[in-house]
Amino acid sequence: MQPLNIATTFVALDDACGARPLPVNADFWDALMNGRLGQFSRLLSFFAYEKDWTTWERHPAGEEFVCLLEGEVDLLLEQGGVQSTVTLNEKGAYVLVPKNTWHTAKVRRPCRMLFVTPGEGTENRPV
Repeated sequence: MQPLNIATTFVALDDACGARPLPVNADFWDALMNGRLGQFSRLLSFFAYEKDWTTWERHPAGEEFVCLLEGEVDLLLEQGGVQSTVTLNEKGAYVLVPKNTWHTAKVRRPCRMLFVTPGEGTENRPV
């Protein structure tokens, strides 16, 4: 067994508590969206951000775990037409974005974040 890096190899989590690595390459997102990576219920992923997100997203399949590893970010959440802001500014701070809640991020300081996302049916719209 060799260690992997979450920045280059995400993890597929299934409902039977199984996990498998998913190498992130140029074809990753297309393969994911077209079902070529197989079935799983959640994606464990890592992203670094220097700029605000350009889209809102929401996940109808369940709650999303969003954890700050470094930096500072405001998560904007929109539920029922009401917008609120959650600031993550401490290493290890996290939020559980409720199912079906539109959310986006405003980067205060370059940040690195860990996500556990119920991706099926994810929707996006421009900011």
